[in-house]
Amino acid sequence: MAMHPKRRKRLFVVLAVVVFSSIGIGLVVNGLSGNINLFYPPADVVAGKAPVDRQIRVGGMVVDGSVERSDSSLEVRFAVTDYAGTVPVVYSGILPDLFDEGQGVVAAGQLNEQGVFVAHEVLAKHDENYMPPEVAEALESAGKKL
Repeated sequence: MAMHPKRRKRLFVVLAVVVFSSIGIGLVVNGLSGNINLFYPPADVVAGKAPVDRQIRVGGMVVDGSVERSDSSLEVRFAVTDYAGTVPVVYSGILPDLFDEGQGVVAAGQLNEQGVFVAHEVLAKHDENYMPPEVAEALESAGKKL
């Protein structure tokens, strides 16, 4: 028994809609998954829970005495801690005005094979009464009173 031409045309239209919708959803999911920056406190980075060579964020307090500025470039090296672990950070660029030792920061970038966080962006808290929620949670979970 042959399929009626009208039914065949409807079947092809429905199949085309399903195929193109699946392709579109797959492209959207793939695009969004590449833009996700997961937050890791320094203790998790030191424990090896953070992925290497993947975009992540690390936040905590800048360790006093850890800031080293290059004389010949915009490179800055510093350490970030949540008082349970400390991660070395290297950043090349202009730091925010509020960046300072003992202040809360969130750095976005990648962890390299040597355990150094290579930041492409550094954000500092914007006033004395504010701390990024991720940093506050990391410090509290490490037992540090805010």
